[in-house]
Amino acid sequence: MSNMSSAAPRPDKRRLRKATKRKSFTLHERLQRIASNFRFSLTFRISLHYAWKLLKTTLLVMLLITIALSAFTLADIDETVVRISVGAPVADAAFSQEVIQNSAVSQAYLRPDTAPREPLPLLSYSIVSLDAMQLTVHGQHASGTAFAMTYNLYRSVNIWGVIVAILLFCDLIRIITFICSRERLLNTVLAPIRDITELASTLSASNLSNRINIAGTKNELKDLAVVINSMLDRIERSYNSQKQFVSDASHELRTPIAVLQGYINMLKRWGKSDPEVLDEGINAIAQETQNMKELVESLLFLARHDKKTLMMEMERFDALDMLTELHREAAMVTPEDTFVLTATESCPMEGDRSMVKQIMRILCDNAVKYTPKGGVITLGIERTEGWVTLSVQDNGPGISQEDLPKIFERFYRADAARKSENGGHGLGLSIARIIVMAHGGKLRVRSKVGVGSTFYVDLPERQASLQSVRPADASQTT
Repeated sequence: MSNMSSAAPRPDKRRLRKATKRKSFTLHERLQRIASNFRFSLTFRISLHYAWKLLKTTLLVMLLITIALSAFTLADIDETVVRISVGAPVADAAFSQEVIQNSAVSQAYLRPDTAPREPLPLLSYSIVSLDAMQLTVHGQHASGTAFAMTYNLYRSVNIWGVIVAILLFCDLIRIITFICSRERLLNTVLAPIRDITELASTLSASNLSNRINIAGTKNELKDLAVVINSMLDRIERSYNSQKQFVSDASHELRTPIAVLQGYINMLKRWGKSDPEVLDEGINAIAQETQNMKELVESLLFLARHDKKTLMMEMERFDALDMLTELHREAAMVTPEDTFVLTATESCPMEGDRSMVKQIMRILCDNAVKYTPKGGVITLGIERTEGWVTLSVQDNGPGISQEDLPKIFERFYRADAARKSENGGHGLGLSIARIIVMAHGGKLRVRSKVGVGSTFYVDLPERQASLQSVRPADASQTT
């Protein structure tokens, strides 16, 4: 049996430690889950945190007081041992208070049971035992005989107790005062957090103009209030922009839908029997349908850009070939206008060819709309260090100072465009600017009323690294 018991395997200590850690971790998780079910106010939690920090500081102070009193007690024992070691005992080998000179020592006497030895240096003693708040100290007298001394700790313990009691009492008063004044803390220091809560509860789609009052706040809470106010400003601008976009799109779609409905009603009444009315209605419906298609495609393009899903297929192509193709197509579509291509040298660059061509087509369409019949529209290319600049120049009415900063906004059309029959939807230049910015370029315009306008498209020659400095912004009338 003894052999079998000795051969039995011992428990794996490492496995036991892991099991103990798992149990303690599981218990800690359960306690956290239970504590999370209780909701305390922020001021109350701050008060508890402050009270705990204060108690930890008190424990440290108590430790320092204990060390200081212990050092004081040892120094007092040293001085007393020095006096006893050189003093002369009286009757029954006991030392008198004149020799001891310490009220904490209840008795001190020579030990007759010890044999004399060679005198040792002073302060050679040892604390033998601690019994009933008394220290028993053994030392050696100058004569070589050992002595015993009983040192009472009542005075040191009483001093320690009084100091600790006063410290704990003061801390308790401070903790109670801090907890009772948490409402003042809420009304002064934490007022911005309360304002944030109240503000968040009042925000809605119809009320985004409220802001946090930062008067009286300081430091981090003021920074938090400023950041939240800035965030609300951006949300309000984005929401208003989206609401304006939906309103403008609805307005633009309402007109062709009303035209379609009017021609359909006309065809129902007279189109079945009158071939001229039938042809007019079909042509008008086809034209309005094409306008609606273009508008919807533009809206989808802007929606993809806003959702960050607009993709560009970068490739290397010749800008001169692209402009030559555009020049030929524009001349066939609008033969009454004169299109001039001034570039003659090849100009390779990197970018999305179809998108760059769409930019130039938008600018050419605008030039055709605002140039009188028989006008001249000039297409050009200019290469600088690391950059390719495409340009479209017309001799139309030009753009006024008031309209110039707004022409790239969505659905914006100048007064001249609104009065014209083919004013468009006001989305072309917005789309062109989005494509240019996606290529890392810049769209500029130089215009003078009564003389004409020139649009410049500055694109980097290589998309991998945007080198050099972008051309200066010349989006002002000259």
